[in-house]
Amino acid sequence: MAAPLPNTQQAIRRRNLSLVLHAVAAHGPLSRAAVAARIGLTRAAVSTLVEELARDGLLVELGPSRPGTVGRPGSALQLNERGPAGLGAEIGVDHLAVYAMDLGRRVRARAQVESANRGRAPGPVLERLAELVRRVAAEAEGEGLRPVGLAVAVPGLVARESCVVVRAPNLGWSGVDVGAALREALPGGALTVDNEANLGALAELWLGGHDPAPRDFVHVSAEIGIGAAVVIDGRLLRGTHGFAGELGHVPVRPEGPECACGGRGCLEQYAGEEAVLRAGGLSAEQAAAEHRAPGGRIALLARHAADGDPRVRSALRGAGAALGIALAGTVNLLDPQKVVLGGALTPLAPWLLPALERELARRLTDPARPGQGVVTVSRLGSDGPVLGAAGSVVQAVLDDPAAFREQRGA
Repeated sequence: MAAPLPNTQQAIRRRNLSLVLHAVAAHGPLSRAAVAARIGLTRAAVSTLVEELARDGLLVELGPSRPGTVGRPGSALQLNERGPAGLGAEIGVDHLAVYAMDLGRRVRARAQVESANRGRAPGPVLERLAELVRRVAAEAEGEGLRPVGLAVAVPGLVARESCVVVRAPNLGWSGVDVGAALREALPGGALTVDNEANLGALAELWLGGHDPAPRDFVHVSAEIGIGAAVVIDGRLLRGTHGFAGELGHVPVRPEGPECACGGRGCLEQYAGEEAVLRAGGLSAEQAAAEHRAPGGRIALLARHAADGDPRVRSALRGAGAALGIALAGTVNLLDPQKVVLGGALTPLAPWLLPALERELARRLTDPARPGQGVVTVSRLGSDGPVLGAAGSVVQAVLDDPAAFREQRGA
């Protein structure tokens, strides 16, 4: 989300350009008069702003709107489907993905490949990702789009306002500058790197399809580890160093097994993919053999659970209970509207939720708030982080279209 601009004449104009663009993005197609009514500016002021946005290739006119009404109909405005695009990339433990998204948040090009990234040196992984970025950028350009930025989702801690992955234990990376390896893949485009749970939460905010959309929620996602992101009043809570949301290392049983972080009994030891596989009597090797596509471990667990495997169902009940214990503290502390289960947790929700909700019901301090109804399951599934990454680039254009013009001029 863009920081507030100072109240100079130039800053006010920049804000007004954003207001017009956001109004059309949220409610379009709209006439100039309809935009003026929504944002509280005069029609003449809106017309000037619209002309500027159209010159920059952000808005297009579709022709007369509302035929049959009294008076001359205005031209309907719409986001340009052949304008700027955001590229989102994800580095997963077992895959790489890149999506291109237009201003209307429609995915227009994509590439996803299996890639055993755990324990692999960063260089070859980032080289392969750069190839995918170039391929998807070229495909987007073939659709008439102009990629203007790249955001990368990683399963680890990212230093605030930087592209440095401080620590990604499930990749085995530490102190890796992702930006240095990817800048040449999209010359001149903005580049950001963020934690996958953060970007999954932003995707939920923009694309989750909730009615009404929650403005305060906790988003929980998982691969081998478990991450969370906190959204308050529509904005991410990042923390002082940018590391907020490390739910996987909240201790749920202090006497439990040792964790890679140095603690004991962390949530990850009970509800992470590998922990649930072990408890269910399955293995990562079996998952790789039976399910070649990314997400094979989850697919294996879901199949065995659906088939009634008692050991797997017991493991998922245990994981759900551990999640409930960790999330009860989070809900009591923050009082969010919702907890959203996303990422790899979504296919397992039928077997996780009963135990999770029982623990919440036992532990929530608000007696009027039952465990049921607090948790909802994301519709985005494992695509959340890469959709949030691409969407964050689009959001930056919507928040400050003047910056897009300046970048284009440069």
